[in-house]
Amino acid sequence: MQAANRLQKALKAGNPAYGAWQMLPGTNLTRTICRSAPNIDWLLVDLEHGNISDDAMHEIVAASAACGVSPIVRVMEGGRSMIKRALDSGAHGILVPVIETVEDAKKVVEYSKFPPLGKRGFEPLLAVEKFVEQHPHGGRVRQLTGMEYLRQADSSLVIAVQIERQGALDNVSEIAAIPGIDVLFIGPFDLGMNIGHPIDDSGAYDQELLDAIEMVHAAAKSAGKSCGIYCDTGEEGGEYSKKGFQMISVMTDMIGIRKAFGQAFSATLDRQGV
Repeated sequence: MQAANRLQKALKAGNPAYGAWQMLPGTNLTRTICRSAPNIDWLLVDLEHGNISDDAMHEIVAASAACGVSPIVRVMEGGRSMIKRALDSGAHGILVPVIETVEDAKKVVEYSKFPPLGKRGFEPLLAVEKFVEQHPHGGRVRQLTGMEYLRQADSSLVIAVQIERQGALDNVSEIAAIPGIDVLFIGPFDLGMNIGHPIDDSGAYDQELLDAIEMVHAAAKSAGKSCGIYCDTGEEGGEYSKKGFQMISVMTDMIGIRKAFGQAFSATLDRQGV
């Protein structure tokens, strides 16, 4: 399982792992995104803010894994049923939003891990096929057995929690120290709003927001965990990589589509001298 999880391999090696963000349904879109660049390590399937149903999530997870890109599901919230559905689909990890307290984060671990580490129920039939190493020259591929999934899942899945509320920021060191939490992931837009320093129309960050981001990064580093952040551009993602962030989003489907179409159609006006 660990060999198939590109995100986890990068995190364990201390390397940056760049990801894309999918908000719109459709596996043709999934494959297009995953095959658009060789250094896409993970694809975030957004159930919190995206237009993606449970059925669509299952299909996207399968398509992403088949492309050799780790599917990571952002659940709507940290409830048991939400986490169970995401992991049972074969997701290589989850991202849990709306964390406020240490207890919230402990519940995420409880729902994500099998006994004795947690209380996750066992049903691997859909999940096992999403952890096959990609063989560039074809050939037979051996699928995991259910019992192999059971033995390996707790150490092979990436469990990330979002730090985007004042409560989570106040408790960030304690949250980072929880066994089973792998990544503290920063949502800068919500974090800025919730600490009273929203990102302005120009995209500029107040110093207080920058300080909060560094506070999360430092807490993760101190606890031996990884830190991630949502970015809108590759340039921004590259800057955070230089600062030691690891789980870094680079582009969202809706933003990328708008940019590409906008640039193409603007170019026609430029050619006409408009």
